[in-house]
Amino acid sequence: IRDPPKPAPKVQAPKPTPAPMPMAINDPTPAPNAPTGVTTPQPPAPPITEPVAAAPAPAAPPAPPAPPKIEQPSSDAAYLNNPKPSYPAISKRMGEQGKVVLRVLIGTDGAPQKVEINKSSGYERLDRQAQEAVMRWRFVPGKRNGVPEAMWNLVPVNFVLE
Repeated sequence: IRDPPKPAPKVQAPKPTPAPMPMAINDPTPAPNAPTGVTTPQPPAPPITEPVAAAPAPAAPPAPPAPPKIEQPSSDAAYLNNPKPSYPAISKRMGEQGKVVLRVLIGTDGAPQKVEINKSSGYERLDRQAQEAVMRWRFVPGKRNGVPEAMWNLVPVNFVLE
């Protein structure tokens, strides 16, 4: 006569995790076609190797939106063919030279909508000539997130006697 099998050591359940973990349970009822009177210990269930999904992290507050990508207007593109302003004849004779910085509002179509003097050359004739020329120029419009938008841009115009 055999000694009854020793009970298997109790497996302590792991601390509760967010995702339920399937466990194998020994069924004490014999199979319908199993011989009676003979008890054999069942081998321990193989460990379950399926990964358990981690608990979803608490939703983080939404990140602030990225700053909009801004592309400034441009007049450098070669295909725009913006000619230099003509030098006023009287300014040439009087030896007037200087740099005018214009503040230009460039529309979504690339056309100047408004031209203001940001910094004068010191000579009204040169300033006026620069304004008139730039009003005829065409620009690549500024863009915000890829969409054309009217923007102000500084445009320097140099008058240098050669």
